[in-house]
Amino acid sequence: MAADRITANLPSRDFDVTEAFYGQLGFDRGYLDDGWMILQRGPLEVEFFAHPELIPAESWFSACIRVDDFDDLLATWRALDLPDDPMGRPRTFETVPAPDGIRIFALIDCDGTLLRCIDNRSV
Repeated sequence: MAADRITANLPSRDFDVTEAFYGQLGFDRGYLDDGWMILQRGPLEVEFFAHPELIPAESWFSACIRVDDFDDLLATWRALDLPDDPMGRPRTFETVPAPDGIRIFALIDCDGTLLRCIDNRSV
């Protein structure tokens, strides 16, 4: 079984705003300079590059987070009082059935990036 991991580098319009949003999800700052930030949640590391001109509603950025504790992560994030996504849609954290049996739920972050959270046990 694969360890928890993330597979992409993501944009951030404002590192302080991004850090605050991901902080609600349990991430802490691991590194920060003018153009790069790394946030960590246990074994998960999410890397961000500065992209101040990004328009969230037009963002095409996405990443997959593969986790061993899928049900715990889903329950923890569902219990948070997160604001609506940047396009004004409520956060429901519903799992999406996949034809190949993979368990997945999605989250759109404060910059319009789509995070697909995948259960390692279903892969």
